[in-house]
Amino acid sequence: MTIAALEGFEKPRLKALLEHFSAIEDPREPWRVAHPLQEVLLLVVCGTICDCDDYDLIADWSAAHLDFLRRYLPYHHGVPGGRWLTMLMNRIDPGLFSAAFTSWVREAWPDKPDFVAIDGKTSRRSHDRSAGKAPLHLVSAFATTARLVLGQEAVSDKSNETTAIPLLVERLAANDGRKGTLVSIDAIATNAAIATTIRDAG
Repeated sequence: MTIAALEGFEKPRLKALLEHFSAIEDPREPWRVAHPLQEVLLLVVCGTICDCDDYDLIADWSAAHLDFLRRYLPYHHGVPGGRWLTMLMNRIDPGLFSAAFTSWVREAWPDKPDFVAIDGKTSRRSHDRSAGKAPLHLVSAFATTARLVLGQEAVSDKSNETTAIPLLVERLAANDGRKGTLVSIDAIATNAAIATTIRDAG
């Protein structure tokens, strides 16, 4: 996917994203910061929307579309590389990031999606064999008609999707967020606990 994926966004939507991300504290010492956290979070989200599935690709995308990013923030020092992005994003609380992103989605797209597909996917090149670290596996809730990822939950491997799905559904269902939505799901997740969670969410 190209920059066209973002050109249709109204400027206030991406500005609102920055407001939601302001709740995330920068874990670095201020005097060492060349790339402010809001700049990093914006490029990560934009790169992800444009189908970049690892930090090296996000860094490459950001460098190629720096003029676009500078419509929203200054990026005085350009954009960081993939390795640097990986190290910083690993220090960000994923729960807080997810909550900020989800609240932005609800504000920017207030209409409730009528159909949500829940599925798991392993992220390419997210493993570290030298450290014995397995690749990142994410369970995502995708609003198919709106073509929008509503939320994600990380798990250690595909076999653990069944433990992540109820957590994801409950988070999305807060304040009747998904009430009346039809949910599709893989056969691996067809069990009583997950069905009960989905029904309890309305």
